[in-house]
Amino acid sequence: MFTVLKARLKQGYQTGKFPPAPPNLPEKFQGRPTLVASQCQQDCQACLEVCPTAAIVQNEGRPDRIDTGKCLFCGECAAVCPGKAISFDPKEYRLATFSRQGLLDPQQDSAPPEELQKLCRRSLSIRQVSAGGCAACELDFNVLNTLAWDLSRFGISVTASPRHADCLLVTGPLSRNMLIGLQKTYAAMSRPKWVIACGACAISGGIYQDSSECCGGLEEIIKPDLYIPGCPPHPASILDGLLRLMGRESGTRSPADS
Repeated sequence: MFTVLKARLKQGYQTGKFPPAPPNLPEKFQGRPTLVASQCQQDCQACLEVCPTAAIVQNEGRPDRIDTGKCLFCGECAAVCPGKAISFDPKEYRLATFSRQGLLDPQQDSAPPEELQKLCRRSLSIRQVSAGGCAACELDFNVLNTLAWDLSRFGISVTASPRHADCLLVTGPLSRNMLIGLQKTYAAMSRPKWVIACGACAISGGIYQDSSECCGGLEEIIKPDLYIPGCPPHPASILDGLLRLMGRESGTRSPADS
């Protein structure tokens, strides 16, 4: 025990300043993708051919916008675009939306659930279920419990029992082997209850969207209240989405500061 305490004192203050300060994002962080259709060269299909999840939406046979619910943020589309019509904003981590349409057009996003904000503004209990995921989204969510992020300072906790949870956070493409388990977990939660789709797989099925062994995401099984895109989502994107779901924008004080 003495050794542990000594090591902790030597480490000093570890928690980042986000929020209210911007998070420290890695150099290779892609951020929000943007497609400017007017810059697309006529009859060019390069981005459509290279996208592994068909995340680029077409309009009259030409690329029109990017579905961040399907996007893997690999950046291949931007690399092959001759007209530089596609770009990624490395500073834009606020990717979460409250509607599926918001992932296609952030301007058309809906508002977060009012009842959740009324009941869970100061505390939120989450039950996390990996529905066949590769563990990448799960790991980035678990990172929020480390000293660098300290999720509990916002009144957010992870519970082992669905009966104690306010929200169900789902990762993975929802394999058919996990379907019954997920449905039972959701049924065991008391009302009111909300659902969070975390990662491209949970939102749309990701690279497994056409697999016969997967359900292609949550949309047709349980309607999500919060969508957090990414493959995997950065911890800052997850935390920002959770705080906005609670009605607390970045920069608001935590319960511990009150």
